Amino acid sequence: MCLVAAWYWRMALQGQGIKSFPVDLNVYRDAGLIVRHVRPFYRGRRLSPLYDWPGPPHYRGLKFTYPPFAALPFALLSHLRLVTLDRWFSAADVLAVPTTIWITGRELGLAVERRVGLTLLGTAVALASEPVLRTISLGQVDLLLLVLVVWDVCQPDRRWWKGAGIGIAAGIKLVPLIFIPYLLLTRRYRQAAVASGTFALTVVIGWVALPRDSNRWWLHGVFIRGSGFSDDMYAGNQSLLAILARTGSSSWHAEWEAVAVVVAIAGLVTAAVIDRAGHRVLGVLTCALTGLLVSPISWDHHWVWIILALPVLIYYAIQARGLMRQALLGSASFIVAVFAAWPTWLWDETYDPTGWNWGLIWAPPAGHQRERSWHGFQLLVGNAYVLAGIVLLIALMAIAAAMQGLREHPPDPTARAEGLAGRQAQAPGEATPTG
Repeated sequence: MCLVAAWYWRMALQGQGIKSFPVDLNVYRDAGLIVRHVRPFYRGRRLSPLYDWPGPPHYRGLKFTYPPFAALPFALLSHLRLVTLDRWFSAADVLAVPTTIWITGRELGLAVERRVGLTLLGTAVALASEPVLRTISLGQVDLLLLVLVVWDVCQPDRRWWKGAGIGIAAGIKLVPLIFIPYLLLTRRYRQAAVASGTFALTVVIGWVALPRDSNRWWLHGVFIRGSGFSDDMYAGNQSLLAILARTGSSSWHAEWEAVAVVVAIAGLVTAAVIDRAGHRVLGVLTCALTGLLVSPISWDHHWVWIILALPVLIYYAIQARGLMRQALLGSASFIVAVFAAWPTWLWDETYDPTGWNWGLIWAPPAGHQRERSWHGFQLLVGNAYVLAGIVLLIALMAIAAAMQGLREHPPDPTARAEGLAGRQAQAPGEATPTG
């Protein structure tokens, strides 16, 4: 953990690589300036000032792509200089990682001392992962939404406001909406209603504050395609749609819709079965993986949800024995290797040749639709995140099927009672008879 902290300190001081320029945070801040009607960011004659803003001066075309509600908090935060705001965001992102793992350990029922150890180990690994580094370097909000949703889902069901965190997160980015059907399938109907109502409230607030932008976002289809980004096959997009787009098939969009529906249903049912069997964190992870896979755009920084996988796999590995323990530890190692931040010199990077912040997905050529020419090993590493997500989801489906099988064929209660009576009648020092 100390080594990772020192590494982060070095990258923060060097002023290049990971902390060269928080371009996404700049976009958020510009959106806040538009909400405040600060010129030249705000131009009242535009049809929708927020979504017609072309982007930062040196990043034209990188527009604000989120619901209008997401811009409102930045109306206040935009009073800060970008450098100051970036420091605060970086600190919040780093703190969000151990907070998420701590909540996970608590939900798993770990004692405090074990929870501390798991949090330190999980944080060190997570902070060295590419999705987390990418989130911090871009100034994105994914880690903050992650901790908000995990905290909300892991609250006791008796809390009347449980579900509000999911609704707020969905009001900022739509992908957390996947947790509403998850709550319904796990029979948490009141919590699903709270989440839906909170999300609806964010829509209303956004509409009151930004009526023209809200009209364009919700009634003119902008919410489906964001602000117009069209390069679905770009390497940074790690979703099922991206894999199909990179094949070059003329019907890839229709194929994606069919596949996405099947995966969404299978993934949500799997999450519900696992959750109702008493493994809530596994259910949350399954639901999150499902959302990442079926979303049309799942950037590499969206995959910060994978930091839940390591503590969960380690926890169940400790409980398991023999081959199952080895399989779980091997799976944890696989996740760490796939999502790790690797040395940039491996990918012939010249801008920051001494950095450690590039993931496997950036090894093949990327951009300008060069992803369509991928072949052989490039297809594996270029699609590494989504392929790892598919493998993990299939493994979770197998676990859910095994759980369902145990429910359908429960042990004979009469035989279980007889065995219990026999053990109770046995003298304390008497050995159990063998056949």
